Amino acid sequence: MTLSTLDIVIILGYLAAVIFLGFYLRKLASKDITAYFLGGRKVPWYVLGVSNASSMFDITGTMWFVTVLFIYGLKGAWLPWLWPTFNQIFLMIYLAIWIRRSGVITGAEWINTRFGNDKGAELSRLSVVIFAIISVIGFLCYDFQGIGRFASIILPWNFSPNTYALIIMGITTFYVVMGGMLSVVVTDVLQFVMLTIASVVIGVIAINSISPADIAAAVPGGWNELFFGWKLNIDWSNLIPGINNKIASDGYSLFAIVWMMILFKGILISLAGPAPNYDMQRVLATRKPKESAYMSGMVSIALFPRWLMIGGLVAIGLVFLSPQLKAMGPNIDFEQIMPMVIKNYLPVGMIGLVIAGLLATYMSTFDSTVNAGAAYLVNDVYKRYIRPDASQKQHVLMGYFASILIVVVGIIFGLMAKSIHSVMQWIVSGLYVGYTAPNVLKWHWWRFNGYGYFWGMITGVAASLIIPAIFPNLQIIYAFPVIFVISLAASIIGSLLTKAQDRETLKSFYRNVRPWGFWKPVHEMVLRDNPKFENKSSCKRDLFNVAIGIIWQFTLVMIPLYLVFQDFKSLSISAGICLVTSFILKKNWFDKLENE
Repeated sequence: MTLSTLDIVIILGYLAAVIFLGFYLRKLASKDITAYFLGGRKVPWYVLGVSNASSMFDITGTMWFVTVLFIYGLKGAWLPWLWPTFNQIFLMIYLAIWIRRSGVITGAEWINTRFGNDKGAELSRLSVVIFAIISVIGFLCYDFQGIGRFASIILPWNFSPNTYALIIMGITTFYVVMGGMLSVVVTDVLQFVMLTIASVVIGVIAINSISPADIAAAVPGGWNELFFGWKLNIDWSNLIPGINNKIASDGYSLFAIVWMMILFKGILISLAGPAPNYDMQRVLATRKPKESAYMSGMVSIALFPRWLMIGGLVAIGLVFLSPQLKAMGPNIDFEQIMPMVIKNYLPVGMIGLVIAGLLATYMSTFDSTVNAGAAYLVNDVYKRYIRPDASQKQHVLMGYFASILIVVVGIIFGLMAKSIHSVMQWIVSGLYVGYTAPNVLKWHWWRFNGYGYFWGMITGVAASLIIPAIFPNLQIIYAFPVIFVISLAASIIGSLLTKAQDRETLKSFYRNVRPWGFWKPVHEMVLRDNPKFENKSSCKRDLFNVAIGIIWQFTLVMIPLYLVFQDFKSLSISAGICLVTSFILKKNWFDKLENE
């Protein structure tokens, strides 16, 4: 792509700014391990929330959302629940508070607050560290390929995708290593501002250049309907026949069944809590448990502009790019929509701003992933097993080394991705599916112990990798119930065949975290020690608020989409539902959060 001098200056200026921030924040971040990996727990909750949202605003995910919305219409708005996007609501309502009450630095260290320090707890902690490191490397491998291919299309210099990936990853690694969590958060906020401007620009261009009639002429019947019957009933044969092949390969024709499976999987994964990645690090970095709930709620609000960009890209793609996509035949490359829109429909200056903003989406995800992975290597490997007596300065120096090591390994796998890409995808998918059962039980069942957690994790991950190998055409969403049951059985059997956790560990965890679930024996033990103890957690209230919160969050997706598509009747209904659910959450959640 040919860029103007102004566009190039904007892009290079942004890259220079993040390098400067890494230098500037180095001194503040190098005080100790908490400062380096959690910003000293002094960063305001709303800044952490914006930073977390920025980390989730990635190029690959954005293009996937554009693809599903283009193909499935408004029904595609349900498909992000595959991740699931509503896990942030579970965190907002109660899980973030439970996690933050521990006061630890990483998710692996949190394991000891639940399972103590026996052999089972040690095995559990190691399983979490291994999970975290492999998933981080898997994401970096994926990021390496994604940013390289995107940059080679969108940037004007004739570098190979791998060269672009090395340059951009090198710049990002520099400021992460120098400034730790503070650098990540500050640059994420800068990136979020740029992303918001880019999203608004693309949304406004779509609104000004496209009418509802234009969109209606470019889509099949049923495309603009949010709700669905048993079948999808969207036929692209008369417009872009190749899309029907994509629908068939996705396996989403029986959409009601798919939606129920998505909801089932999403609820269970959300109940398990966040995986040991940047999301959990943001929760642990908040100043108070109450602020961790605010931070998680801020994520859903801050992602609002992203849907302006996604809706704008879809609208422009439908109306102006359908002939080019149709010409691709059965193998449509939907990733071409974004660069084609940028190249053909943005003015000079805005092109540079949008490209810099899109580079920022990659960098904000990458920097958070690296920082979280390094935290596990330093806190849960180096500090625990290699140098327990190391000074704070040595911990920070190891943070530098661990960050670089993780990036180097990620790059090596990225360079090999032609042969291992599909394997790495299954590793990441498998890890997250296998993670679910033991991490649901750890919150809600007192008899669950470290051995059960370890066997549940190992069995779940193994099943997640073996089943797709045996049945390569089986989608992971349909395999999920089987994998979950296998992992659940291993968790329960592993716990019941070994002794329960010691009483003091159970009582300490229950007093501090105050979870709901099957904790009656422990509750009675705590009452014997302190008859005035009270657990104010309410399963019914929390789950009711989660249901209301999911509806609230979904309206924050639909409002910008209806705005871009200029469906003002549906926009008004969504806005009304948003106001009602906001009021309910204010009364039944916000006002009832405990001060600690």
